[in-house]
Amino acid sequence: MQITAILTHLGFALFLALVSAGCVVLMIRFPILDHPDARKAHLHPTPKGGGVGVVVAFMIGMLALFVIADIARLVPLQFLGVILAALAMAGVALADDARDFRFVVKLAAQAGAAVVAVASGLVLERLAVPVLGEVQLGWFGVGLTLFWILGCTNAVNFMDGSDALVASVMLVASLALALISASEGAWFVYAASLFLAAGFAGFLPFNLPPARIFMGDVGSQFAGFVMAVLAVAAARFDASQISFLIVPLLLLGLLFDAGFTLLRRALAGERVSTPHRTHLYQMAVRAGVQPAHVAAIHAGFTVFHAILAAVFIQLAPAWKPAVLLPALAVQLLWAAWVLARMRARGLAFQ
Repeated sequence: MQITAILTHLGFALFLALVSAGCVVLMIRFPILDHPDARKAHLHPTPKGGGVGVVVAFMIGMLALFVIADIARLVPLQFLGVILAALAMAGVALADDARDFRFVVKLAAQAGAAVVAVASGLVLERLAVPVLGEVQLGWFGVGLTLFWILGCTNAVNFMDGSDALVASVMLVASLALALISASEGAWFVYAASLFLAAGFAGFLPFNLPPARIFMGDVGSQFAGFVMAVLAVAAARFDASQISFLIVPLLLLGLLFDAGFTLLRRALAGERVSTPHRTHLYQMAVRAGVQPAHVAAIHAGFTVFHAILAAVFIQLAPAWKPAVLLPALAVQLLWAAWVLARMRARGLAFQ
């Protein structure tokens, strides 16, 4: 990519970051208030819905890509439908921020957007599996894609409960995905990741502890959905589609905590859809770790995962899944540390 093009892209990203910041300021001035309760960490009513800035910045970027870009033009219908579905889902999420819908309503909107993505052709068709080699997924690929999109969307949403945690992870992850995509010549994924990063760059300063505004479902669900779709698009980096693993690797800190918590609650016989405050990151805060430190730790995880993703690209297909092992080991150490700190403070998962 030429220097002139890089500077142009960075300039446009800066413009989008300023647009995002402007939208966040408006959401602070005309707030949707998030009132504290027993399962929330904040003590005073705080504006939410700051993710509107992320959505608006991303959509302006997509519009520019569709209308004037010379590269990374949208494939007719394939991505246009997905982007409109993401916008519709974000609209439902914003209404939920204002009115607090039941979970089934949010899940229905997410499922509708996921079905549009799959119907548009964004489906995992094959995966390289250790020992077995390349496996054709057939119809199982449709189910796996739907499960991944819904799982990623909700994992990011569930993890947005501590100042700057999700926003900092998303900023680092989307920047890393943009760089990796540029190196692979995947210009649509590069552009979409850059737009998402710009949106979070504009939002994050307002979300740093103590947060002036929260992202809300409108931002967390939208970001989770977009990253999930980009993971499927990134699968096309190679013939075996193993590059699908890049985004799960980048987001492993969020996915591990959400998965660990879901499994622990299910094994404990708890109703997993019931609101709670027993995620690992929440228990770390309750055990005395400052929210700023928790956010910094998760941002550090994501930087480490980005380095592993850069290594991942260079490895032979048979070895690529092994890159997940050191990332998973770090998450297990984090879980063990949080559990030990909880035990020392006499805390339990409740």
